[in-house]
Amino acid sequence: MFANDSDKPARSHSQTGVVWMLVVGVILALAGNVYQFARSAHLANAIATNERSTQLEIRKLADTSSAALQLDQQRFDALKDQLQASSAATLQQARSEVKRSSSQISQNLKRAQRDVVHQLSDLKQDTSAKLNDTTAKLSQVSGDLDKTGSDVRRVVGDLGVVSGQVATNAQELAALRELGERNYFELDLTKSNQPQKVGDIRLVLKKADPKHSRYTLQVLADDKIVEKRDKTINEPVQLYVSGSRQPYEIVVNEVKKNEIVGYLATPKVKTPRS
Repeated sequence: MFANDSDKPARSHSQTGVVWMLVVGVILALAGNVYQFARSAHLANAIATNERSTQLEIRKLADTSSAALQLDQQRFDALKDQLQASSAATLQQARSEVKRSSSQISQNLKRAQRDVVHQLSDLKQDTSAKLNDTTAKLSQVSGDLDKTGSDVRRVVGDLGVVSGQVATNAQELAALRELGERNYFELDLTKSNQPQKVGDIRLVLKKADPKHSRYTLQVLADDKIVEKRDKTINEPVQLYVSGSRQPYEIVVNEVKKNEIVGYLATPKVKTPRS
């Protein structure tokens, strides 16, 4: 019985400790809840503050972007208007230049046409005058040829080709030059072994017989040597040269001792023989 009574204070003291522990646990739990609530409230306030700040920044950025976009649009519109005005002015200037150039070209063409007409008229008059002068000269030459005698005539050369008119003296040769039908080169050859250039050929006098008015010579042309033997005075000695359809003609008018005097006649226009 006494043992049970002694255990009562101890059990009571133990129950009191448990109660205090429970109270302390509740207090700590409440303190933790308060702390968590306070922390949650602080975080919520911070989040709200950040949201408001972010919204303000977004609004400012939107306003700035809108202002910049509006300014760019204004600049673009101003540049567009300037370009349109410049293009219109340039186009107008180009049209004016084209009109001015067209007018100038038209005037130049008219002036050139007048100049051409005047030049053609002058050329016609000059040609007519030259033709009349040439006709008169030909008539004079024809008369001179008639006066020189019958020695200026057409004969057959040593190759059987009908020769042009043959001159027998310096006066007749001058008359033939006036006609202008052939080229004439005077020659005066002495007996020698060295070729002498006459026109575009070379000649070597091998023999001269003044008693019988005969001579022999060598002709060097086209890298060939042709010998013409015992030819007489005023006889057309003919030879063909490459590039010429008509023959060259050598005419000797005088045979002296170791010397001959005459001329070489060549075609004005050289055309190859077929």
